[in-house]
Amino acid sequence: MADIPCLLLAAGASSRMGRAKQLLPWGECTLIEHQVQTLLKTGHPVVVVLGHRADQIQPIIDKFHVKICINKLWKNGIGSSIAHGIKYLEKEFPEADGVLITQIDQPLLSTSHFERMLSTFRPESQKIIVSLSPSGWQGVPVLFDRVYFGELENLGGDQGARKVFRSHADAVQTVEAGNILEDMDTPETYQKLLDKYKRLS
Repeated sequence: MADIPCLLLAAGASSRMGRAKQLLPWGECTLIEHQVQTLLKTGHPVVVVLGHRADQIQPIIDKFHVKICINKLWKNGIGSSIAHGIKYLEKEFPEADGVLITQIDQPLLSTSHFERMLSTFRPESQKIIVSLSPSGWQGVPVLFDRVYFGELENLGGDQGARKVFRSHADAVQTVEAGNILEDMDTPETYQKLLDKYKRLS
């Protein structure tokens, strides 16, 4: 099995939500607990990048077998959290073949989707495996070969993983995700996706 840590980005302030997404109730736990457990079921290491309210969130996930890194520059945008997470990952997992990057605000993501992405990956292939929605949208979760770590470390501001994979269109390989890639940014989308999750559970 390829050595591919999963990087969960959970550092943002959730300004449009009005409260921390990480701490929102989701099923019988918080959203971040749900996301961590979904990733851990893949059997791959999990690194969680925290920032806003890290002091409140970290105690909730300390019980899980995950690595936690805190991006003190989280206000600079998602690019800084990706860069911080990749630098941390390279120290903790120097033999990593790649990284699977995912975000806290896609709560319908399933372990089976992550497993399909991971099984598609071939070490040293220099491929970028992106998630594909029925509408044709491509984006996170994204699995990068380690050859792209340098570019990911240089991200900043609101530049996300999309900036890197758009620069390497020939290397992109898609994995269909169905209708599970919806973002949760407002109280209205939170309730909509929570209702959908309860119907699917």
